Amino acid sequence: MQSVPNRLERQIEFLIEIDKIKHIFRKTKLLDQSRFENDAEHAWHLALMALILAEYSNEPSIDVAKVVKMTLIHDIVEIDAGDIIVYDTEMRTLAQEKESTAAERIFGILPEDQKEEFIRLWREFEARESPEAKFAAALDRFEPILQNHLTEYYAWKVHGISFRQLQEKNQHIRDGSTTIWNVVQEIFLAAKESGNIV
Repeated sequence: MQSVPNRLERQIEFLIEIDKIKHIFRKTKLLDQSRFENDAEHAWHLALMALILAEYSNEPSIDVAKVVKMTLIHDIVEIDAGDIIVYDTEMRTLAQEKESTAAERIFGILPEDQKEEFIRLWREFEARESPEAKFAAALDRFEPILQNHLTEYYAWKVHGISFRQLQEKNQHIRDGSTTIWNVVQEIFLAAKESGNIV
């Protein structure tokens, strides 16, 4: 593409690279249980959740556009690092270094200003320190919880996830939205009372 400006060429190269995210499959199934969800579908769902559920953020003046950006880019690093279930603490710890390296490589395809913005947003999401990052992280955990609830707790049963693990690994939902956390608590209790988790 000789006539394409370098900036645009790099942006197109990035857009081609991130097509790979469609082939990264998660541990949760689609609601019809026909197959596993991929990372691209997960990100799309989270972006819409951010638009629809923003009123339930603990922070009333949250920057929804920033939350949407975070939800769309947060799992791009899994192109290189793969998807690790959040309940596997040991593997998640090992994955963090791979994800950081992946962020540098993949976002590094972009022009410098966009690379810096995306890495900053990705790190902010991972740190869960800003109101937007807290809310985006809450949605990131709420979506698979809702999926498990509506697919007869498929992933939780297959991976032997306990009520205690659900509580421990998802507490940060409360930091982003106490309202969503209350809904999550009802889902966890229903799973336990039905005997689907211990």
